[in-house]
Amino acid sequence: MRCYISTLAVILKTTNPKPWVNEFESIELSCMIESISTTNPRIEWKKIKMGEPSYVYFDKEIAGDLEKRAKIREPATLVILNATRADTADYRCEVTAPNDQKSFDEILISLTVRVKPVVPRCSVPKSVPVGKPAELHCLEDEGYPKSHYQWFRNKEEIPEDPKGSPKFFNSTYTLNGEMGTLKFSAVRKEDAGEYYCRARNEAGFSKCGPQMMEVYDINIAGIILGVVVVVTVLLCITVGIFCAYKRGYFTSQKQTGNNYKTPAKGDGVDYVRTEDEV
Repeated sequence: MRCYISTLAVILKTTNPKPWVNEFESIELSCMIESISTTNPRIEWKKIKMGEPSYVYFDKEIAGDLEKRAKIREPATLVILNATRADTADYRCEVTAPNDQKSFDEILISLTVRVKPVVPRCSVPKSVPVGKPAELHCLEDEGYPKSHYQWFRNKEEIPEDPKGSPKFFNSTYTLNGEMGTLKFSAVRKEDAGEYYCRARNEAGFSKCGPQMMEVYDINIAGIILGVVVVVTVLLCITVGIFCAYKRGYFTSQKQTGNNYKTPAKGDGVDYVRTEDEV
């Protein structure tokens, strides 16, 4: 009786319910018919993304997102020939066998398409004074799964814990491999060098070009001397202007038509009447 029921039931199985593939490579979504009596079952594949199903194999033809990029390997395995990042989704293999007592079965397969990181965007300060903080940033947003970041100085990897390396034991930095940040609380002369970042995930890695960070001493004596010189020059200019005003170099008298006065008649001057005045 058990053998009879088993013979009249369609049963599916898969060799890998959670396969992964690198982008642009091929991948098989295994759907094997372990038991069936119907000679010509109906086979369908659906892609489920964001909870929405869509056909990728229907009525014996590849359809939807996988059109011209996939094929069926008998009896029901789906082969994606050129996987892209958009193919990351759940896929459901459905087989309907009308002549079987258990006439329907399905298998859900979760596909992950891994994407290699692109060249990360790196930010390194060009120069930092000794004892001051500094931040280095590294980011890329194309890789899948999410990238992990590594920082290098003069081609040598910087450890996440500076206390674990004799070369970095005295450094005061914090390295966040998930965020791609390298933060110095107080840079030292030894922290100067060429820095670059590498983004890595299961599909591969990419790195940015090296950037130089210089560390310089602050010349306190020079700054003080410069301030003194500037103050002295300004003081001399102020005193000079004050003395010039006091001596009248900047005073001026302007005569206008309104200020003009007729000269007074001098003593001993006789005025003679003309013929017109007689």
